[in-house]
Amino acid sequence: MTRTDMHGHEQDSGPGGYAAARLRLLNEKARSGPPRRSALAGLTDEWLAGLFAAGAPGARGVSLVAVGGYGRAELSPRSDLDLLLLHDGGDTEAVSKLADRLWYPVWDLGLALDHSVRTPAEARRTAGEDLKVQLGLLDARHIAGDLGLTTALRTTVLADWRNQAPKRLPALRELCEERAARQGELQYLLEPDLKEAHGGLRDATALRAVAASWLADAPREGLAEARGRLLDVRDALHLTTGRATDRLALQEQDQVAAELGLLDADALLRQVYEAARVIAYAGDVTWREVGRVLRSRSVRPRLRAILGGGRALGGGKPAPERSPLAEGVVEQDGEVVLARAARPDRDPVLPLRAAAAAAQAGLPLNLHAVRRMAAGARALPAPWPAEARQQLITLLGSGRPTVDVWEALEAEGLISLLLPDWDRVRCRPQRNAVHLWTVDRHLIETAVRASAFTRRVSRPDLLLVAALLHDIGKGWPGDHSVAGEVIARDVAARIGFDADDVTVVATLVRHHLLLVETATRRDLDDPATVRSVAEAVGSPGTLELLHALTEADALATGPAAWSSWRASLVADLVKRVAAVLAGQAPPDPEESAPTAQHERLALEAVATGAPVLSLRAQTEPPAEPSGDPEPLGVELLIAVPDQAGVLPAVAGVLAMHRLTVRTAELRSLDLPDGVDGSVLLLDWRVAAEYGSLPQAARLRADLVRALDGSLDISGRLAERDAAYPRRRGVVAPPPRVTVAPAASRHATVIEVRAQDAPGLLFRIGRALEDAGVSVRSAHAGTLGANAVDAFYVTGTEGLPLPDEEAVSVARKLEETLRA
Repeated sequence: MTRTDMHGHEQDSGPGGYAAARLRLLNEKARSGPPRRSALAGLTDEWLAGLFAAGAPGARGVSLVAVGGYGRAELSPRSDLDLLLLHDGGDTEAVSKLADRLWYPVWDLGLALDHSVRTPAEARRTAGEDLKVQLGLLDARHIAGDLGLTTALRTTVLADWRNQAPKRLPALRELCEERAARQGELQYLLEPDLKEAHGGLRDATALRAVAASWLADAPREGLAEARGRLLDVRDALHLTTGRATDRLALQEQDQVAAELGLLDADALLRQVYEAARVIAYAGDVTWREVGRVLRSRSVRPRLRAILGGGRALGGGKPAPERSPLAEGVVEQDGEVVLARAARPDRDPVLPLRAAAAAAQAGLPLNLHAVRRMAAGARALPAPWPAEARQQLITLLGSGRPTVDVWEALEAEGLISLLLPDWDRVRCRPQRNAVHLWTVDRHLIETAVRASAFTRRVSRPDLLLVAALLHDIGKGWPGDHSVAGEVIARDVAARIGFDADDVTVVATLVRHHLLLVETATRRDLDDPATVRSVAEAVGSPGTLELLHALTEADALATGPAAWSSWRASLVADLVKRVAAVLAGQAPPDPEESAPTAQHERLALEAVATGAPVLSLRAQTEPPAEPSGDPEPLGVELLIAVPDQAGVLPAVAGVLAMHRLTVRTAELRSLDLPDGVDGSVLLLDWRVAAEYGSLPQAARLRADLVRALDGSLDISGRLAERDAAYPRRRGVVAPPPRVTVAPAASRHATVIEVRAQDAPGLLFRIGRALEDAGVSVRSAHAGTLGANAVDAFYVTGTEGLPLPDEEAVSVARKLEETLRA
């Protein structure tokens, strides 16, 4: 049997004809988005209707119904076909044969099929028991057969949904929350699930179900466009991968972006995040309204009972209570709304005042209030009035409630009106596994974290504003700290700070990474390190603010960015810098003498002619008086008779035992008179990657073998690396080795940035040994998958390397790591 498809071409109603027409449609570059999804649904309708007609000509009491996404005519290239064969319970044998004639051709084409065969009563009963089935039936659409049967089912299902909404909507909300907890928030994930994550297509479908209940409705502005954008991305994902997948994996993002005509993967993620943010915000508003309606329904019977069945005063509904919060701002029904006399068009500070009041009260901003303020809003004069600046600081200092209030303002464009530079960081992805958030959300999270530190600084207002602006330069090319300093200076002046305060805010933004990078990558015993930080900071007050901002920034980044060890290093650096700013000179590192333990280990190493070592756990006092001490790592002391290859040998043995090196100091010890020989002392801080530390005796035995050449460290590490291959498709950027200018008077500082891997420090140490330089100390740090290590090296005379030699060593080390 042949028929004409929607393009005017003859097609076979069998699988082959449909498959060819489907392929032609999917290869039409001119048709994409909603038109292609609709055309694909229409083409599939025609094919299935033909199969139905051939299997049940003139059938009565049976119909074929599309449900779910297919019922909405939203077929992506690899979407499932959700089908219900509906029958009146008559000739069940004929219905069973018809089902086979429908399902098998679908399976033969390799299409995914979600199918069921039910009577209207069975469908209704199943929907009552299974919420997901009921949601699918809300989008039921007739394809073929008895139209009256389909229509009756649709009418019944909708009526049941509306009657049962007070009971079923809470269950639907719980389902959405469970899914969000499991899948995460779409607007922040680097590899998001477009369907299941919070703010994804499932949530958009849930909002349609809420609207169908007539109990509440979602904010419609931008919602259809956001949902359409996610569907477009899913279409492109299906076409580029050839698979029925909803997860936007890293290795596929560039291809998907190209399919959609976007610049790159970042542009793709930004569009996905913006769409998800619209859907997530609409969901927050809608579910809040559902809760309000259900609460009011449960209160009315009790209220009527209290009033004896009568009506409220005046014969109408009781007037809702309104409690004043600030000028022009009141609380009503658990939300912050505008007072009746409020005039947004004449009160430019009103949005900030309302937001600050809402955040301080821990209440959401009413959607209609925000839209009313947005409709009448106008830009604040520059500089801002003092009240506007104070309200912004109050909002930023309100803690966790700030996040939801800020998102409400942002959804209606008020943040962009107040801070035009915000648009460059809005929904901007951060391709770093350490970061949990987009740039804009990270800035708000940093302000939230900083609000907990306002009691420990003398200028909490400057801390909060710097927290809000510290990464604002990430929307511009180049070093974001440098670009951010310029923007922060402009913004701080615009919102009304004086010249001195503007300079402090700009300095905090410019150097917001200074403390943590210096503390983890530089030798704190080197006077040049401390003096350079003191010169950059300039004053004790700025140092105090920078210390708080550093911790807030790290805590807002993610758990991998902050630890007790990092906190202790930063605190140590701050203490030293504060002393310099107070006029004290930093001690010369050459003046420090070996301890009794150092001398004991050195003498034992000389006596035995072999390495000796000790392991000692380090802790700091607990944060709470009743708590346990917090671990800072383990101090590893090793004394070795002076010989070549000590650094790579020790680093290799530690890598074999899965010990992460945080800092490594190497120096030669002068032995007491009468003792022959020379000893190297290694004072290292290490941490176990998994489980507990290995025994010191085992470490020593492997170190002896490594030094005498009987332990093949390279081979052992290569075997382990091969057993854990890197994830397919993730290509790490090449290593980069640089010489840090003027970082120390006592040594040349070589900085290595590379993909973290077992044995990296071993490879670096061996390359530096081959280059003929001595490593005085090393400072290893890891951010996500990236290692950032600094090595203090000297020449044969114990002095810093000449500039040309330093550059040559760095270049050779980079070539070695790239090989």
